[in-house]
Amino acid sequence: MIAIVDYGMGNLRSVEKAFLAVGHPAVVTSDPHKIAKADRVVLPGVGAFGAAMENLRASGMDEAVISAIRAGKPFMGICLGLQLLFTESDEMGHFTGLDLIPGRVIQFFQPEDRTPETEALKVPHMGWNVLTVRKPAPPLKDFSESGMVYFVHSFYVAPEDPEVIAVTSRHGIEFCAGIWKDNMFAVQFHPEKSGSVGLAMLKNFGDWKV
Repeated sequence: MIAIVDYGMGNLRSVEKAFLAVGHPAVVTSDPHKIAKADRVVLPGVGAFGAAMENLRASGMDEAVISAIRAGKPFMGICLGLQLLFTESDEMGHFTGLDLIPGRVIQFFQPEDRTPETEALKVPHMGWNVLTVRKPAPPLKDFSESGMVYFVHSFYVAPEDPEVIAVTSRHGIEFCAGIWKDNMFAVQFHPEKSGSVGLAMLKNFGDWKV
């Protein structure tokens, strides 16, 4: 069973329905004990980093997620669920994350990124983009380099170790669109909203033998 972490933020039912559509039973839960019993864990989310971390800690779901990952269970983060894995974020203040992946969450566009191209682009970055695979994570099995996925975000992750970057995309600058480290796979885009390409990733995650 796939446990989808409910901490009060995110379009959880659409993620649940997407897993069911590809033949993998999933349940939305706010119970840390169900996370502990699950075969694999998904951390979705939309919204602000600081509020999300506050909700996770208040519910005890932060420790449940960390324990599941350290136990070696296949884990997938989606959108904010990717960002929360990192050390810190500067979104609406300064906040610490789960610190499972050393690095920061930063906003489009930093001063050094200012160019005529970036000045013409809107933030949040919203819409369909092509992914470039940098590291062939198991959930990316048979992924087509021409495949497009759906993004909605104003911040992106900057890992300290570039070796964890699985996929990149481009919005004025090239940015990390997903990571893979051991049993952790997490993406900035929304697979559940990315048509057949995203559904294939979710199926691959459900099939993933760590």
